Amino acid sequence: MAVELCLLLLLFCGSTISEVQPIYKPPPGTLDFGFVPAKTYDTGAYHEPGPIGILFKIVHAFLYLVQPNSFPQDLIRKLAQQKFGNTQGDYQKVNCLCAIYYEIGFIVSAALGLLFILLLPLVGLCFCMCRCCDNCGGEMHQRQKKNADCQRSCFATFLFVASLIISVGVLCAYAANQHLTNQVRGAKKLVNSNFKDLKVFLNDTPAQIDYLVSQYNTTKDKALSDLNNVGPLLGSRVQEQLGKEVRPALDAALTMAGAIRETKEALENVSVSVEVLQEGTERLHSNLTEVKTHLSNTLNDSACSAAQAASTCNIIRNSLSQLNINANFSGCVYTFTPCINLKKIGYAAFNDTPDLVVNQTRNILSDIKNVLESIGSNITTFTKALPVQKILADLTIYLTQSEAYVQDYFPLVEQYDFYRWLGCLILCCVLVLILVFFYLGLLCGTCGYDKHASPTTRGCISNTGGNFLMAGVGFSFLFSWVLMIVVVLTFVTGGNVEKLVCEPFEDKTLFKVLDTPYLLNQHWKNYLSGLLFKNPNINLTFEKVYSDCKENKGIYTSLHLEHLFNINEFLNVSMYTEDVALKIEHIQINLSKIILLDEIGKENLLNFSSSGIEGINFAAYLTEINKSVTKVDLLSFANDLEARADQLPKGALENALKGHANNIRVIHNQQVVPLEQAMSTLNQSIRLLKRTSSELMVKVKNVISAVNAAQLLINNNASFVIVQETKKYMDTIVGYFEQYIEWVKESIAMEVAACKPIANVIDTAVDIFLCSYITDSVNAFWFGLGGSSIFLIPAIIFAVKLSKYYRRMDTEDVYDDVETIPMKTTENGNNGYHKEHLYGIHNPVFTR
Repeated sequence: MAVELCLLLLLFCGSTISEVQPIYKPPPGTLDFGFVPAKTYDTGAYHEPGPIGILFKIVHAFLYLVQPNSFPQDLIRKLAQQKFGNTQGDYQKVNCLCAIYYEIGFIVSAALGLLFILLLPLVGLCFCMCRCCDNCGGEMHQRQKKNADCQRSCFATFLFVASLIISVGVLCAYAANQHLTNQVRGAKKLVNSNFKDLKVFLNDTPAQIDYLVSQYNTTKDKALSDLNNVGPLLGSRVQEQLGKEVRPALDAALTMAGAIRETKEALENVSVSVEVLQEGTERLHSNLTEVKTHLSNTLNDSACSAAQAASTCNIIRNSLSQLNINANFSGCVYTFTPCINLKKIGYAAFNDTPDLVVNQTRNILSDIKNVLESIGSNITTFTKALPVQKILADLTIYLTQSEAYVQDYFPLVEQYDFYRWLGCLILCCVLVLILVFFYLGLLCGTCGYDKHASPTTRGCISNTGGNFLMAGVGFSFLFSWVLMIVVVLTFVTGGNVEKLVCEPFEDKTLFKVLDTPYLLNQHWKNYLSGLLFKNPNINLTFEKVYSDCKENKGIYTSLHLEHLFNINEFLNVSMYTEDVALKIEHIQINLSKIILLDEIGKENLLNFSSSGIEGINFAAYLTEINKSVTKVDLLSFANDLEARADQLPKGALENALKGHANNIRVIHNQQVVPLEQAMSTLNQSIRLLKRTSSELMVKVKNVISAVNAAQLLINNNASFVIVQETKKYMDTIVGYFEQYIEWVKESIAMEVAACKPIANVIDTAVDIFLCSYITDSVNAFWFGLGGSSIFLIPAIIFAVKLSKYYRRMDTEDVYDDVETIPMKTTENGNNGYHKEHLYGIHNPVFTR
């Protein structure tokens, strides 16, 4: 099993580019386990071909024209079943017909190439023999035509264009050949980088597993922290839940205590104010009586008997009855009973709940801490029991051997690639040689051509140009069929690899074919799971493994290694939390010692409510308070008295009355004003007492009932609240373990031994090496070479035609007059041609 797993990992393992981890802050109550350590990989499974990529895209477009059909999944499955199974007879014929239909584009193109290979040497041979017999342009005679210059220009232009196209093809072929060589030379660095990343991948996995195990301490430390703070956590929760009933009762008792305090202050103010008013009114009454006596004596003076003063004195005498007090507080008397402070009694005991919880759970918490330590030991023991180290050791050995094998044979690969590069370069050089002949022929022919010279008198340069063109034609016939053989072979091979491997690999269709049930093994439904786990019924497919690794998931999830060793059994939270939960459930907290309000406090409340405050005659108080202190405003009376004194004749009577007016003002300022202030204070206190004393007995009884209900809740129902809060407290502690387990599961699924290297090595082997390096370069090579070979045909035609206008002819047509038809010369009387070299004279050619 370990060996098979090793082989599979080496098939898939590769490299990845680690991403920068974002800054993350966990929400409150969430444990922060940090990030699983991951090394940085050097290899990037991506290839950018550069400028030559344009040529590759053109080749891909051409292949699409040749083979526009989609990938034949069904046909491939049938052919594979035919190979690995026992399919025979007509079914095989149908498969062959389907294959022919799919490959029809390649078959037709290859047939045309074979036709080129067969016919071009044969045509060249026939053309050569024909020219040797002075046919097919072999005779060194050129008939003169009126459009000879136009034909020559057209042939030269067409040949030049064909040569340019051939040149472009040669450049494409050479660039593809050089690109492949450059990539092979750089492949060693990529291979070494992959092996380096594989070693990092294998060596980093144990450290990641150790990190997962070590993070149990984070969970344990948080649980221990909560256990050490059981008072603030559990005790405060219990206090908070009980406080929903207890605190309103205590607040009501506290409010009643405040009301008692305010009532006490109001009663004190009433007592003081009444006493001040009683004393003040008695003194005021005495002073007013004295003033009236003195005024009466003054008014009995003989001066008042005078006619001018009699009426005024009578008016003053009649108003003396108004100098008297109006409010009487002699009947307002009340005594109060002091009350006790209720605040300290209930709150102090209830606020000690957290400390009470700490004291009563000290022994149980010690047992829970021991359980946490034992869980950590169990996790470490289980981790060491996993076969990870052995598998990784086997993989490391196999990886080292594979690296040594590759290093040993890579020089041989480079040597063979050099031979290939040299052979392709020779093919390109053959085309370059032909092009040199064509270009030199065009250059010499064009530059050396003299339109005034006759065909038999053309210059040496022009004749050399024609010879170069014919040399190019000869080499074209000699080597074009060899070039086409190479083109056909590379076209069929490279084109089919592109259409049957590279394109379906890119859209993952190839994996779907490989995942076909019973395809690679007629007894296995899923080949990969059968190979790994000897269980072909496990749903493990090539496509799923590749996709998961492409997403950089953990190898445990991607390869379904739970069938080899099940982590879920190890990560079952119940096996760790059961002991902790049992210990926490045994927590017993007794709150019966909490006394909210003792009997003395209740008795004082009842005594206060029955102290007789409700029996105060607030109406009598308010009636007296609403009265004025005196029956008449003393200041008005004094002013009026002084005004009437001014009406009297000047003398002792006037002065005496004004003296009495001043005495009245003094009495008002010194006695009436303080009494008015005291009456205002008494008014506020009486109204406060009236407000607070309303239904005092009912309020006190309600407070006592609420306190009794809260006390009953603490004594009888606190155990239910404690059980509920203890369960929540236990869930919090257990939740830390659940967070740890979920984090471990997620880390194993996504981060531990993240298998993006597996997908990368597939991409490196198939997408980069096979498709980008080899197939694209080979396809670009045959595309350039094939295009050049095909355009040799028109180049041959135009070169043969054009050479006739550049080469020096042996004979030429003779014209006696430009207006007459050509006349045959009688050289020996039978040939009809004029041979200039026999006569030694110049015979120009006239054309219309």
